[in-house]
Amino acid sequence: NEARKIWCFGPEGTGPNILVDCTKGVQYLNEIKDSCVAGFQWATKQGPLAEENVRGVRFDIHDITIFADAIHCTGGQIIPTARRVLYACILTAKPRLYEPVYLCEVQCPERAAGGIYEVLNRRRGHVFEEHHVTGTPMFIVKAYLPVNESFGFTADLCSYTRCQASSQCVFDHWQMMTQDPFESESKLKTIVNDIRKRKGLKEGIPPVDDYLDKL
Repeated sequence: NEARKIWCFGPEGTGPNILVDCTKGVQYLNEIKDSCVAGFQWATKQGPLAEENVRGVRFDIHDITIFADAIHCTGGQIIPTARRVLYACILTAKPRLYEPVYLCEVQCPERAAGGIYEVLNRRRGHVFEEHHVTGTPMFIVKAYLPVNESFGFTADLCSYTRCQASSQCVFDHWQMMTQDPFESESKLKTIVNDIRKRKGLKEGIPPVDDYLDKL
């Protein structure tokens, strides 16, 4: 039963990623388990694309070759090795970025509602509910709005509705960005490079050959 062979969740022991032991008959595995878990926590806390948290990934361990000599099985040896292996797994699995999304509720008189839709459409917003407030001229629109598109949203809303609308945004969920961060003309690649630059990292996503060692 694989559910009983889950080693850990991550990052920080509670994250949305799991490490599963799918090996059969590997000797000395328990001696390096803690180090493998530490490498997993490190890799999922700082992923290979931009050292951001990893989400929704299951890592299966199918086989491990271990030196019988304990001197080669220290944390200093195993932890960075485990991280490299997991990085290689991620980079070969067509990784994507997730972006945070607000739940945005906008209220305004019905005559000004057109401005709400215009602003949301310009900012990749997705309206999922709209209704009148019974007994009033007010109209409520609920939409999902990417956090990255929310800067200046209030000012635009005021401009397009003549300051008749009020809004409230709260974090709701994470949403996968469908573009490929490895494509040269991809907007996502620009976002990744901007994040890496802000963190002082080397420009460009590391090539998989940096982590994928072949015997």
